[in-house]
Formats: sequence, structure tokens, C-alpha cells
Amino acid sequence: MRLNILEAKNRLSELVRAARAGKEVVIAKNGQPMVRLVPIAAAAGLKGFGSLKSVRGDAGKAFTPAAEREVARLFRGRA
Repeated sequence: MRLNILEAKNRLSELVRAARAGKEVVIAKNGQPMVRLVPIAAAAGLKGFGSLKSVRGDAGKAFTPAAEREVARLFRGRA
């Protein structure tokens, strides 16, 4: 499906539904293709803010003085 910008503007809801259904939607200007409307893939398993609340553990325990020295050494480029 290829439409010029003005027509796409007037039919945006329909075009979004078509793209989500897997149809190719191309928007053109003066007959020249400019953009393709594609759906955004849902992030696997993430549902927004707070989605990691169920993950147990204390991230602070990972930042021991030895670990911080190692990270600093790596940033300075000394292997």
C-alpha cells in the first residue's frame, strides 16, 4: 500500500491497523517513497515500570571494592 502524505494523514488509524496486521505501508511525497510504516515489536516479557520487581537479589553486593578496582583497571585499558 503506497499513499501520499496528505492521504496518509487522513487515513492514519487505518494505516496503523494495516501495518500491525503485517501489510506493507509506504508513505510518499510527490510520488517518491519517503518512509515505511512498521509495527514495533513488543519486548519479550517486559510489561513496563516495575516489571523487574519479582527479581530477587541485592545489586549492591556485586560492587565489592575488588570489583570496583577491576572495572577501573579495565576502563584505564590495562588488561
